[in-house]
Amino acid sequence: MSQSQPDIRIVSLLPSATEIVCALGLQRYLVGVSHECDFPAEVEDLPTVTNTAISKGLDSKAIDEKVRELLQTDAALYHLDVDALLALKPTHIVTQAICDVCAVSSAEVEAVACRLPGNPQVVNLEPMSLQQVLDTFTLIGNATQHESEAASVVQALQARVDIVVERSAAIADKDKPRVAMLEWIDPLFNAGHWTPELVAMAGGIDCLGHLNQPSVGLSDDAVHEAQPDVLFVALCGFDLSRTEKDLPLLERLPGWAGLPCVQAGRVYYTDGNAYFSRAGPRLVESLEILAHALHPDVHPISPCGEVAKTW
Repeated sequence: MSQSQPDIRIVSLLPSATEIVCALGLQRYLVGVSHECDFPAEVEDLPTVTNTAISKGLDSKAIDEKVRELLQTDAALYHLDVDALLALKPTHIVTQAICDVCAVSSAEVEAVACRLPGNPQVVNLEPMSLQQVLDTFTLIGNATQHESEAASVVQALQARVDIVVERSAAIADKDKPRVAMLEWIDPLFNAGHWTPELVAMAGGIDCLGHLNQPSVGLSDDAVHEAQPDVLFVALCGFDLSRTEKDLPLLERLPGWAGLPCVQAGRVYYTDGNAYFSRAGPRLVESLEILAHALHPDVHPISPCGEVAKTW
């Protein structure tokens, strides 16, 4: 049985970790978050301990160019507010080492943690697959001595995954569409990491991604060469309204009008900020959203009611 520990003080440096902490019932111990943490809504009232070097209001191409510039010069994309961390006196700091574009670097976090009183425990998350994402729940549960809560949440999420996989197993190979998943449009990037795995679980064939590998830039011809039956857009960090601004950029891709997905009216998009990009509890909902888009007669709408929109 997990023991209540009122002295736990958690700071989360990425949105997915914040969602995991809250899913485990540890929201009462959360004392600080990143500037991007926005779910559940209550966490937006907490102190923020990070900021970004990327200006607001930039278009997608400008964002990409700025990120490349900073990475090439070894300049930081995100910064820690050390004074804010000192004031919060965390016992646990949850961060990641999977992507330099997603959060403060783990090296910076470790360096700062050494200077904080009480030597807070740094919990580093770096999942590349859905199973590894579920393992991060266990990791945080163990670190905070809430193992039973973590086990219960993982069991419930795995049960939902198993339901989708079982339904998809009945789909004949000839009925599995070729799916192009995009996490950025200008320039094009495929959706990597766990996404090709989600496509397979949902009853599709990912024609752009590489299983459990990072997202990579694509040529403008990549989508035309792939000839996808379905195009699914989940832009990293963008909500629905921001995504809708970029969708018309797809029309300039070579051979756009003749693509099977366009001819069939099977171009979908969703809130990439909430789904697919975040390695947290809503990744299972992402699977359910994708499965319903690919095979609506086989997979009902997600239990949470979210669906992909057709463009």
